[in-house]
Amino acid sequence: MSLPKSAVRYTVEEYLAWEREADERHEYLDGEICAMAGESENHNTICVNLARELSLQLKGTPGQTFAKDMKVRSGPDPKPFGSLKNFFSYPDLIVVGGERRYHDEHRDVLLNPQVIIEVLSLSTEAFDRGEKFIRFRTWNPTLTDYVLVSQTAPYVEHYRRQTQEAWLLSPVAELEGRLHLVSIDCTLALSEVYDRVAFPVDEPGAVPPEG
Repeated sequence: MSLPKSAVRYTVEEYLAWEREADERHEYLDGEICAMAGESENHNTICVNLARELSLQLKGTPGQTFAKDMKVRSGPDPKPFGSLKNFFSYPDLIVVGGERRYHDEHRDVLLNPQVIIEVLSLSTEAFDRGEKFIRFRTWNPTLTDYVLVSQTAPYVEHYRRQTQEAWLLSPVAELEGRLHLVSIDCTLALSEVYDRVAFPVDEPGAVPPEG
């Protein structure tokens, strides 16, 4: 997402009403409506690969994968008529292990994500690692796994919740590596995650910045 500075502030109700009529996606952060950043070819390819791998493994189970167009609320239940403090986002990939809970009858805002995956890019990496992760882990107690995927090298960071406050980081840094998501019993082979992805040329062993 981009984070424009504006004197105008919108309530949650105003944002949701406006967003449901919009042609493009926008996120909401404490009263600001923020346009979503564009995606590179690698970013899009990785998202498609992730959705394919997880959907296939979850077939026949209560788990369900959502990609791109499902919002997640990471904030308090909005107060009627004037609530501003909240965060509504569009993660690249969401998995819910069982019954879904929604913000309202529109069923387009999830309240109980279990796994969230973000594909990093230069314009969003700092936010994904910082404020976004803080909001996710503070306001989404059902979240067990937060995964950050590089689009410029075979490198994945897996944060797994240990307690309400403590998270364990387990990076996977080779194309032959595998990431196991115990909470949903799914395994991601990096060779499949990065299928058809062309990495930029860089020095051996280096993890280049996101683009």
